[in-house]
Amino acid sequence: MSDSLTPEEKQILLKLARQAIEAAVNGEAPPPPAPASLTPSLLADGASFVTLTKRGALRGCIGALEPYQPLAADVCEHAAAAAREDYRFPPVEADELSEIEIEVSRLTLPAPLEYRDADDLLAKLRPGVDGVILRDGWRRATFLPQVWEKIPDKAEFLANLCYKMGAAPDAWRKKHLEVLTYQVEEFRE
Repeated sequence: MSDSLTPEEKQILLKLARQAIEAAVNGEAPPPPAPASLTPSLLADGASFVTLTKRGALRGCIGALEPYQPLAADVCEHAAAAAREDYRFPPVEADELSEIEIEVSRLTLPAPLEYRDADDLLAKLRPGVDGVILRDGWRRATFLPQVWEKIPDKAEFLANLCYKMGAAPDAWRKKHLEVLTYQVEEFRE
């Protein structure tokens, strides 16, 4: 990512995410960030995913694939949603807050990945670098680049992504799916 955030901007986003999570757990709206305290990069439209972990295990992850609001607001919205609205987990409770660790992933714009067939798709994937979006009609799913750490095998990665999308695990081999890739700038508390 060519326009990386400064260490100070990353700390501001992590602080905003923490405040949003605490507010959400208490049934409150997150406090809006004061625009005067934000840099142009944080006020510019940006897409983010906020991942919550507890003792190293996933506890929630929600985000957007394309920018539609200022980055600071995007991080706040997705931090609160990751804590309370990820359907895979019960809502985060107040007694868990001290154990929750926050990771923010700022996304580049997704770009189509052209490929001929399943073998060509495997050859073009870049583990650890690319986040991948699969689309098949109205269904879609994504894995952030960090998922490669847990699923380093390209074929297994795609099979799991198809499963997440609600398709057969071998759909990527049998059908020409729309594939997009993106990169992230990730940072954590």
